[in-house]
Amino acid sequence: MTAAHERNETFEVEDGYLVRKVVPRRGEPYEHRCPRASFEQMAHAIDEAGNEAFTLELLVEREDLPFTQVAVALGFLKERSIVETRYRRNYASTSVVHLDAMTEYFALAENG
Repeated sequence: MTAAHERNETFEVEDGYLVRKVVPRRGEPYEHRCPRASFEQMAHAIDEAGNEAFTLELLVEREDLPFTQVAVALGFLKERSIVETRYRRNYASTSVVHLDAMTEYFALAENG
């Protein structure tokens, strides 16, 4: 597959929002935002899950957050290897998800 047909996804922090920018294989580029407070709420929720498996849908339901905000947060945590997916279920890759998540968030905000 050529580079022109691959999906490109990047994350940035802009004005206190974690922003996921996507250039899809086909179609128009788009972006979604997750406010810092929602990102922290997600990190705490995953910490509380401990070793239990969770899905995006379960987090949306439990945390009462918009689907797109949860998807942005979860995508970032996966990219940074704080969360891993096995058999369509997600698991914390660390015992200190919130600490690791916020470290990565602030590093991205500082360094772009």
